[in-house]
Amino acid sequence: MIEAACVVDARDALGECCLWCPATQKIWWVDVLRPCLQSFEPATGAHRVYPLPGRFCGCAVRRASGGLVLALDEGLHSFDPETGSLDFLVQAEPAELGNRYNDGRCDRAGRLWIGTMDPDIQKASGSFYRIGVDLSVLKLLDGVTVPNSTAFSPDDKVLYFADTPRHTIWAFDFDIAGGTISDRRVFADLTERKGLPDGSCVDAEGFLWNAEYGGGQLTRYAPDGRVDRTIPVPVTNPTCCCFGGPAFSTLYITSAMPEGGPDPGRHDGGLLALDAGTRGLPEATFGG
Repeated sequence: MIEAACVVDARDALGECCLWCPATQKIWWVDVLRPCLQSFEPATGAHRVYPLPGRFCGCAVRRASGGLVLALDEGLHSFDPETGSLDFLVQAEPAELGNRYNDGRCDRAGRLWIGTMDPDIQKASGSFYRIGVDLSVLKLLDGVTVPNSTAFSPDDKVLYFADTPRHTIWAFDFDIAGGTISDRRVFADLTERKGLPDGSCVDAEGFLWNAEYGGGQLTRYAPDGRVDRTIPVPVTNPTCCCFGGPAFSTLYITSAMPEGGPDPGRHDGGLLALDAGTRGLPEATFGG
């Protein structure tokens, strides 16, 4: 039986977008609704919180030139944790639409793939974008309610993407050279599962790990969409997962607080870690 332990009792309102940094040997993640960036250093147990301006911080990715890129209200910004400086990079869509960013990941060519959504989750006003290393913006999908699960297969031939309220994770053919996607098909239908598809990551064997929001569990899918295993976790709303540690053998999981507050005996809003019995891959960085 694989058990997840709470390593940071962060009490996040909506913890999301965890990623491991090999250079600093830290796990980084955001709280979307209490906008802040956070880091945890397993070797020392040090947890640090970086408050951010605005209403939301949709996601964070590492930047090839150093620091991170954060998706804030006014667009994508570079962030230097050492100085706290924020510098504007690009806005993917007009602010007048009233959307916020949610869930992003870089491909191995250095491009950022990121979605937007209605903050109140009342309408499918969001879109899915590709941000180039030259900061060019290309809209790939529209009519999105809650974009999630963006991940790439190890051979760079498949992109995974979910619209959470639709209970579906899709797979696309991915052309890394051209930065294009095609042939959308259903990869996993979660209609009969406990939770909704939230954030995902892919391990070195090409299996997709998905956090099931509201389901209190993670599911590992084989490349053909078959359920390989399900792992319960001590939170109601797991939101995202990533591999980290020196050998990328620790699976980290972020979580969100339930509407009624934490459930007794659980670690809602905390950062979890478990030994999943497999290894992950380094996260790609943004080249812009």
